[in-house]
Amino acid sequence: MVKVTEDVFATGAVNPFTKSKDTIKRFTLSNGYGMSVQLITRGAIITSIKTPDASGKIDDVTLGFDDLAGYQSDRNPYFGATIGRVCNRIGNGSFTLDGKLIQVSKNRENKFQLHGGFVGFDKAHWEVVEVRQDGVTLSHTNPDGHEGYPGKVTATASFTLSEDNCLHVLMNAVADKPTPVNLTNHSYFNLAGHKAGANGLYEHTIEINAYGITETDQSSIPTGKILPVDGTSFDLRVSSNLGERLKQLQPARGYDDNFCVTSDPPQTLAKVARATHPPSGRWLEVVSNQPGVQFYTSNFMPDVQSGEAPISGKDGAAYAKHGAFCLETQKVSRLREPQQLSLDHFATGRELSP
Repeated sequence: MVKVTEDVFATGAVNPFTKSKDTIKRFTLSNGYGMSVQLITRGAIITSIKTPDASGKIDDVTLGFDDLAGYQSDRNPYFGATIGRVCNRIGNGSFTLDGKLIQVSKNRENKFQLHGGFVGFDKAHWEVVEVRQDGVTLSHTNPDGHEGYPGKVTATASFTLSEDNCLHVLMNAVADKPTPVNLTNHSYFNLAGHKAGANGLYEHTIEINAYGITETDQSSIPTGKILPVDGTSFDLRVSSNLGERLKQLQPARGYDDNFCVTSDPPQTLAKVARATHPPSGRWLEVVSNQPGVQFYTSNFMPDVQSGEAPISGKDGAAYAKHGAFCLETQKVSRLREPQQLSLDHFATGRELSP
């Protein structure tokens, strides 16, 4: 039976919109099969996902921090956050909407916007809408003109845990005028355990149900072209060892690409990706109604081999380059009008024997 408990993650947190000092709440969703999920109202962030391996040993398989200071740090690469108003990148921080040029903030080298700007949805203090027996729903109202976007947007993120070790994430957004909305969750996974680092990541296999990738320039800005994956290192339609695939990408840093799934427009739900860690027996499957998924292998986390200091994570962890992967379901390389709806279905658990 799934249960939900609530406690306090932090107090006195300054709200970036109202400047009030708020209490950051934490919710723990747990079931009878050893899986638990923790999330906080700051950024609607998933701070922990614990699940058993094939022998029943439970470990945390997502990266994160022990305290609010970690999530507020400049070294936080969006661990577990709900991203908006527009995830991924907006080239030159501008786009045309209804014939009008819209300029939004450019929070990356004053060249483009990444993940919603300087104060995206990941930094907002989300309100608790509903606490259910099996989950919780959070809401954030983003004001008209914030980060340069037109229109007020009210977004909700609902997190539900099932008895069969599935985490359902339902995101919805409604705007009072035309505006782009593209939401995603930015959890970093390592099924060997969040402390396992690159060696654990290289043991994974990865499968992504995609026919193409969006072509990007050196700043990872889409050019508007979709490149077929056939015959390339991006063809992951058959499960492949991730370590071997990363070697094929050298001297590139790794995967950080939007994969175009085979259903566009998307079906109600379609299998997008599956990652497996054979040594532990853990696996993760992503099902979504979105036409794209950004596959990212933590290439921009610190390179300790080059002398960079690792990120100090929860429970004494030291996070570094290739220490985790992300599967961020999203729109492809275009902007759409409001009322964006997405449903991500994460499943992780024990690999069953025949």
